[in-house]
Amino acid sequence: MRILVINGPNLNMLGIREPDIYGRVTYDALCEKIKAHAAEKGIDVALYQSNHEGDLVDAIQQAYGNTDGIVINPGAYTHTSVAILDALKAVSIRAVEVHISDVDAREAFRRTSYVRLACEKTISGHGINGYLEAMDYLAGGNG
Repeated sequence: MRILVINGPNLNMLGIREPDIYGRVTYDALCEKIKAHAAEKGIDVALYQSNHEGDLVDAIQQAYGNTDGIVINPGAYTHTSVAILDALKAVSIRAVEVHISDVDAREAFRRTSYVRLACEKTISGHGINGYLEAMDYLAGGNG
């Protein structure tokens, strides 16, 4: 099982950005936790982060033909990007949307997710463990 974990804008600032909402775990620590979980579960994982919408689209397109599943936290692009939605639809790779915070309990604009329309499942408000749950779901385990 090959899974691509994609993180959008500002997720590289984890641990610094609004720690009362996103926690104090750094982006590097998140990546290490994802890699350790993947190794434990026998999942081949690749991680990608960008603050640029087109780069995220490129990463999704490049996954075509060599990735079994995508875990995506598009950050602010969740609420604005038809381009990311279209890229996910184009490649038809199983995808799970993840958000560290409970986006539905925050500002009203965060309740809209274009990306969700191309995802099998959304995991929101489970902190960084949501990434692990998403990987387990895609791999067919408990998630």
